[in-house]
Formats: sequence, C-alpha cells, structure tokens
Amino acid sequence: MHQTVTFGEVLMRLSPLGNKKFMQSNRLEFYFGGTEVNVAISLANFGGKVRHVSSISNDFIGDTAKSYLRKFGVSTSDIARSNRPLGVYFLEVGAVMRPSSISYNRSHSAFSEINPEMVNWEKSLKKCTWFHWTGITPALCEGGYKTLKEGLILAQKKEIEVSVDPTYRSGLWKYGANPKETLSDLLQYCTIFIGGINEMNEILGATYQYSNEDFIEASKQLIKEFPSIKKTFDKIRTPINASWHKIRSRMWNGVEFRETNDLDITHIVDRIGTGDAFAAGLIHGLQNFNDDNKAMEFAAAASALKHTYEGDVNFSTVDEVMNIINGNTSGRFNR
Repeated sequence: MHQTVTFGEVLMRLSPLGNKKFMQSNRLEFYFGGTEVNVAISLANFGGKVRHVSSISNDFIGDTAKSYLRKFGVSTSDIARSNRPLGVYFLEVGAVMRPSSISYNRSHSAFSEINPEMVNWEKSLKKCTWFHWTGITPALCEGGYKTLKEGLILAQKKEIEVSVDPTYRSGLWKYGANPKETLSDLLQYCTIFIGGINEMNEILGATYQYSNEDFIEASKQLIKEFPSIKKTFDKIRTPINASWHKIRSRMWNGVEFRETNDLDITHIVDRIGTGDAFAAGLIHGLQNFNDDNKAMEFAAAASALKHTYEGDVNFSTVDEVMNIINGNTSGRFNR
C-alpha cells in the first residue's frame, strides 16, 4: 500500500449557517481544513495511508484539530505544537449571482513560525512513496519554504513520487520572496504537476492562453525547464453562476493529450476544497490504476462530488467516485 505524506497549514473555517452574510447571523459553523489537509483526509477516505506534517496551536483548538484528522485515519504523529493560535479563515457562502467571500487570519498562526528544526524529515518520509505539497506553503512564510525544500531534497534522494499543486495566490506572498523564483526552485524536485495555464504562465513567465493547444505547448515548456516533471494535469471549471458549474480535466503525459467530458454540477453545496479533491483523486488514481486517463477521470469525478459536501473535505469513497465515472449521476436513492 502507498503511504502519502502531506505538508501544510491546518486551518479552522468559520461560516454563518446557510448562505447568510456575517452581518445577518450570530451563529457560526466551524470546520477544519487547509489545502494539504483536505488532500490528506480525502486520500485516507479512499483507503490510503496518509501522514500530515504541520505545526498547530498547543491548546484545546489544536487538540480538536488533531482529533479531527485522526478521526479520518490521518497520522498526526509528525505535527508540532506552538504557543501561537491556529490559523482561521472566515467564509460567506454565495448563491446564484452572488459570489462567496473569504477573509484570512493566518499571519501570526502556529504554522507561520514553522522552521526546519521542527520537522524530522527522515522520520516523516520513512516508508513514504508519495509526497504532496502546494504553493500555499512556501507563500505563507520563509520557514515554510525552507522546511518544505529540505523535505523535497530528501524525497528526491529517496526517489519518492512528488506531486505539486502550485496554487498561486498573489495576496499570500507577503514576506518578500519572489513567487516565480521560489516556486521554480521547488519545482526541480517534483514529478507530477497539478495546475492550469495561470500557474504555468506565472512559473514560466509566459502568456499562454486557455486552449488545449496552448496547454500542450505550456506543458512541454514546463517539462523542458523542469525535467523531473513527467506529467501535467489541469482541472477546468466553467461557471454558469455561483450555484452551477461544469468540471472537466485534461492532461499531457509527455506522450499524449487527453481530456474528460464535462460534469454538470447544477446545485453547488460548497465549492471550497474542490481543487484539493481533484488532487487527491488524481494521486489515488495514479497510485492504483496504472492508467493516466482513468486517474484523470477519477480526479474530475472526485472534484465534482466534493461540491455536494459542506466543509472543506471530500468525504466520498472510491465506490461513490466510480459510480460517477460509470454515469450514475441521477442522485437516486441507494437501497
């Protein structure tokens, strides 16, 4: 069985119930998540062995977060504790033509003081076959970048498969690092790239458009500049409005281009974490199917299903995802 290691911040999400704005409500729901956490839990729900590496608050909120991860089978033995608070974000869930809104409170969080001395990568990567990271982690703080780089260097030495979702968000890079230079430095240790044209353009300093032809050319240039990367995968979202989206995916594996059909999501319950569900579905597929196209189809279906769950995490099982791939999208009762 594969053992996957994820590295990144654990966050608490606070939201008013339903589609209310904060000014309408004095009651909040909370969920735990974070980009890499969402991937970890989803992989565990698919039956994989997963270990998450992070730093969380040394209080009852941190205890609750650890308990949440363990509930889904994610190992928390490599999570450090800090006297700083857990990172928090606030979400107002939109509807129809009103978009969702997010505000983060993570600048002085427990994870913001992460540093290489807090992580024993030799221990964390023992028996590991897959390491996953995203561009959120090196964007948050210099310690996140340095700690991640140490883990990636060791992962490459151990010939561990490394997937990256660059997740470029310009507003997160506040500590003075150059996003292009930093991400490029880390990409040299990666083998699977999960990202679209925007991320490729940022890294390559290019201006590719969104057509399939441009995606292929961008993928070829990316692989040329970072020879360790073997395959690129992209999730494509077509919004009709805030409540109705279409999802499909495409890939270039160095030999061929493939693309899935659109999956219609006509009533979105919650779209947070859908990219993470795609990444987890792809990792599971690549680990288990020995078929790039089937792995991509699994990823797209997993992402579509995540839109039906409240919270940050995709709770779907392998069988439920396979039902979508097999065309069972009616939502009829299972009896």
